[in-house]
Amino acid sequence: GGEQQMLAIGRALLLEPKLLVMDEPTEGLAPVIVEQVEQALRDFAESGEISVLLIEQNLGVVMDVAERVGVMVNGQIAHEMATSALAADRDLQERLLGVRATGADEDNPDAPPAGPAADAPPTQVFTVRRAYAEGVPSMDDLAPRTVRGFNRWNAAEPTAALADVRRDAPTSGTGNTGNASNSINANNRPSASTASAAAAKAAAAQVFDFPVANSSARAAYVVGTFDTKGRELLYLRQCLEKRGMRTITVDLSTSAKPSAANVHPREVARHHPGGEAAVFTGDRGASVTAMARAFEQFVLTRRDIGGIVSAGGSGGTTLATAGMRALPVGLPKMMVSTMASGDTRAYVGPVDICMMYAVTDVQGINRISEKVLSNAAHALVGMMANPVRESSSVLPALGLTMFGVTTPCVQAVTKLLDLDYDCLVFHATGTGGQAMEKLADSGLLAGVIDVSTTEVADEIVGGTLSAGPTRMDVFARHALPYVGSCGALDMVNFGAWDTVPAQFKGRTLCRHNTTVTLMRTSPDDCRRIGEFIAAKLNAMRGPVRFLIPEGGVSAIDKPGQPFHDPQANKVLFATIEQIFRPGADRRLQRLPQHINDEAFANALVAAWRDVARAGQGARRA
Repeated sequence: GGEQQMLAIGRALLLEPKLLVMDEPTEGLAPVIVEQVEQALRDFAESGEISVLLIEQNLGVVMDVAERVGVMVNGQIAHEMATSALAADRDLQERLLGVRATGADEDNPDAPPAGPAADAPPTQVFTVRRAYAEGVPSMDDLAPRTVRGFNRWNAAEPTAALADVRRDAPTSGTGNTGNASNSINANNRPSASTASAAAAKAAAAQVFDFPVANSSARAAYVVGTFDTKGRELLYLRQCLEKRGMRTITVDLSTSAKPSAANVHPREVARHHPGGEAAVFTGDRGASVTAMARAFEQFVLTRRDIGGIVSAGGSGGTTLATAGMRALPVGLPKMMVSTMASGDTRAYVGPVDICMMYAVTDVQGINRISEKVLSNAAHALVGMMANPVRESSSVLPALGLTMFGVTTPCVQAVTKLLDLDYDCLVFHATGTGGQAMEKLADSGLLAGVIDVSTTEVADEIVGGTLSAGPTRMDVFARHALPYVGSCGALDMVNFGAWDTVPAQFKGRTLCRHNTTVTLMRTSPDDCRRIGEFIAAKLNAMRGPVRFLIPEGGVSAIDKPGQPFHDPQANKVLFATIEQIFRPGADRRLQRLPQHINDEAFANALVAAWRDVARAGQGARRA
């Protein structure tokens, strides 16, 4: 009764797996044991402790236990859908599985169809072409096989070689035929009578066309809250599929309503460290936060994401962009949002997410939303259909931070290093520093020349371009070579002139342009900034060089310029020097130059080459 199969299942369960992959577990089992296996699979799903990937030809078992089903054709997943959708649609079964309902008697194909038994599903017919030896009927001859019920719908004779179904074969009729192996004689050649019979049956057989997804093509993921934005998201899918894109829909709803997406919200929620229970709490705010975290982990498990698109309001944007930010730079990401016309930093972060303003609310398909959603889908198609080739550069990547007032320094440094390094310059606007550190955290940088640490000033004082309190923490996690300086620590950034907070109205302000106002850091600000930077430097694991430009830290911090304040700089430099802990590979240097002087750029390059050698030596050791 299948003792070996039962033993194999038991041994797998003893390992207490998170994912149980079962390849035809009902093969060879007695019917009563099959029922027990089905019940066990249902119990696994309900417990939420074990996920099951079931590879099974017994469609009856699949429909009894699975939430979703993927149809495989020639080793590829051609279609994926909810099991309920497949079970309820017999035409869909025939179209996808290559089967046809008929009442013909397998043992007597010429007999008229008999009425189905009360408890038996209709017979299914699956026709397969077979290749024979030389001198036998051509591939135009069909050797069909009849399969009863939902069981073994794609089974074939073990003695027969299978070949792909030709698309130009006759498609008229639905005749049932006998077993193909009966037409082969001892010499593996059909007799004349059986050959002619096969030819006659070929004319009456039904050949089904299998739409096979291109396994080399990645999928376009359409994600969002299908309970409230289902129509709009399905319209995006429709636009993508019209352009030949394979799509996968992912539902991020937290309402527990039925889902029309390929991936159910429960499947996404299971990727939360706390499981489904941590997501579906009944508290909308907590549920959205938890689902965003689950989606972030979910996308990291998918290997076929070629691009991702979403549409939504504030909640949907928060959910979808959480996963987008977890994806690598360069992978196409498109977000249609009502939030795209304001401050998008919370959604985009340090990643290349394209945000398109929805104009109207994402609610229904109208003359405006149709155009906007279509453009978003077509933009994603364009990006996916024209992937950017990977860089052919074999040079190690080096991260540098630059601000407008430190541009001459960084340009001089990159000019001196661009023959040896692929210099990646990041604009120190908050997200710039985050982006650089994301690459460093991913192991994509050989090290950093952090010229412009100005984002720290905004974090300490309350400006608009902060990179957050974790700025520079990545170098405590990874022993990367680090060269830093005090670039633009003389300023804090605000928006337009009238947006400067009231408590700062009496400070030294500089109108940089109509949308940016700069404020000079005070001695007290500089003390706190120095404490922050020195603590971060002390926590770094790799070789460190920190260079202090005593002549000024920005283009407007020098004699005659509005932010020239030697007293404030003195406090900044002294604080860093007092707290910094030097060592064999940890040095702080005071230099008399201004940060934009050529000599200071030369000193930064020399310091970098020094720490790069030290880093190589540490790796060899």
